Amino acid sequence: MVGVVSYGFYIPKYRITVDEIAKTWRKNPEDVKKSLNMREKAVAGADEDSLTMGFESAAMALQETKIDRKKINIVFFGSETPPYVVNPASTILGEFLNIGNNYLAYDTQFACKAATGAMISAFGMIKSGFSKYALICASDKANAKPHDPLEYTASSGSASFLLGDSDLLLELIDFESFSSDTPDFWRREGIRYPSHGGRFTGKPSYFYHIQQATKVLLRKTKLKPENFAHAIFHMPNGKFPQEVAASLGFTKTQIEKSLVVSHLGNSYTASVLMGLVSTLESAKKGDLIFLCSYGSGAGSDAFIFRATNKIERRKKEFEKIINKKKNIDYSTYLKFMHII
Repeated sequence: MVGVVSYGFYIPKYRITVDEIAKTWRKNPEDVKKSLNMREKAVAGADEDSLTMGFESAAMALQETKIDRKKINIVFFGSETPPYVVNPASTILGEFLNIGNNYLAYDTQFACKAATGAMISAFGMIKSGFSKYALICASDKANAKPHDPLEYTASSGSASFLLGDSDLLLELIDFESFSSDTPDFWRREGIRYPSHGGRFTGKPSYFYHIQQATKVLLRKTKLKPENFAHAIFHMPNGKFPQEVAASLGFTKTQIEKSLVVSHLGNSYTASVLMGLVSTLESAKKGDLIFLCSYGSGAGSDAFIFRATNKIERRKKEFEKIINKKKNIDYSTYLKFMHII
């Protein structure tokens, strides 16, 4: 068996509310909150980027394990907002974590599913015997053009997972991917802010890819939505994951623990994995957990995990940590995001 040995996360303490952003642009905040099911989002500080946040989440993932870090022969860093255009963040992360030098490192891109794609690669390499452990880091300081609808949701955060073949808190049961050429979201070289296809990012892309990946995996494993204790779907806003879950037969109770987007925002590559982190705080031994990511461009990775008896000893007080926050105004937000 392969699966998850440990995990970590990092959420910046700063928050900006939907009311603050809407007030700046003379919008009715109640209309925005109703449309997106959003209240506030996390904002990285001026001295933070995807790499510094990635280090924090990866350090948490490793701090409670007694493994020899030299046995981590894989380090993958998934992000839409890496600190360098040319220069890997994965090697800097490995250096900071004192992993040594005998490891395969690369940065991955695929919009918001860059890290789940990296997880699939790492699981395969662990099963092949290439490495006993792999460190997967998802991290983003997501940005959006001022006055764009993405400004209400694009947030900051990081989640990291140590994968392995023993001492697991989550066993990987199976996975499946579904991909197509659907350019619903993009950013060209040298362009500061991403562009999106508006309404075309919904049913033709987000819903279609998640539904297809989910249906294929459920048919493959002969499992049904009611067999799962928890389910997590990528969260571009507060409405989409609830709607796609209902369309597939999952209940509100199954997904409620994962719905952190309304108060943390969409941290892009970390978004669905942040939902997993939140879910693990209430997971119990034997629980089946369904997870499906989504990345524009476009594709989805679906996974089925089973919680082991190690789950109770490795919880991280997610709710307690994220509730330590400080609200900021819009001008401070612009400074933190280096817009002014």
